[in-house]
Amino acid sequence: MVTGSTSIITVPVMFQVGMDATVAVATNMFALTFMSLGGSLPFLPPSAAVRRRLPLLIILTLIGSAIGAFLLMVTPSRIVPLIVSIAVIGLAIFSTVYRRSGVDPSDVGPSHGVEFTGYVLTFVLGIYGGLFSGGYVTLLTALFVATFHMTFIEAVATTKLINVFSSGVATLIFMRRGLVDYRLGAILGVTMFVGALLGARFARRLGNLWIRRIYFAAVWLLGLKTLLFDVFGSGTGLMKRPSTP
Repeated sequence: MVTGSTSIITVPVMFQVGMDATVAVATNMFALTFMSLGGSLPFLPPSAAVRRRLPLLIILTLIGSAIGAFLLMVTPSRIVPLIVSIAVIGLAIFSTVYRRSGVDPSDVGPSHGVEFTGYVLTFVLGIYGGLFSGGYVTLLTALFVATFHMTFIEAVATTKLINVFSSGVATLIFMRRGLVDYRLGAILGVTMFVGALLGARFARRLGNLWIRRIYFAAVWLLGLKTLLFDVFGSGTGLMKRPSTP
């Protein structure tokens, strides 16, 4: 819950039990909406700096995620594992180079150019969030730390709230297409909501340094796992569709 990337675990499991790829992503997105809501509650209300940026971040996310949800129908599924692995490993390298980023509050705000880049990339990531969401919150956390100079706790809190809108708008589109398995989605949603609520309360007590350490370890493990097992593994790919009889 602290670092995100839940979908990198849950969606492949759905594939393994024979669920259609599109239905699996749609059902997972339904559950993620509840998980993000549970993870957001302990961090409310957000700081003044975050509240100032939230309206534009939410608008960009809603538009981007809606586009991503429609793209799911036409995107070649086998390219997603490579995109995720490269992005997550890139985050691990970034975290190594900028070891103090996100730990200590910054007294200097970002330049206008850097802040503009942050908004543009929020929109781009919103498309990815609506398309699949695997690693989306992890990517968004690093983006907010790098471009908006948020601490890790601020970034984690903000990304959980943003993901409510990203998952929510994508879920509405999937529901209109009849792609959500509501029985499985309800079970996952309740489980994820409770887990995220407890995890967020625990995260608030850890502080930025420990959040950064957990984040750093998680992105390396997720990146290596995705690259070695999902991209180059001989079994199943991260987004590989189950074979049909």
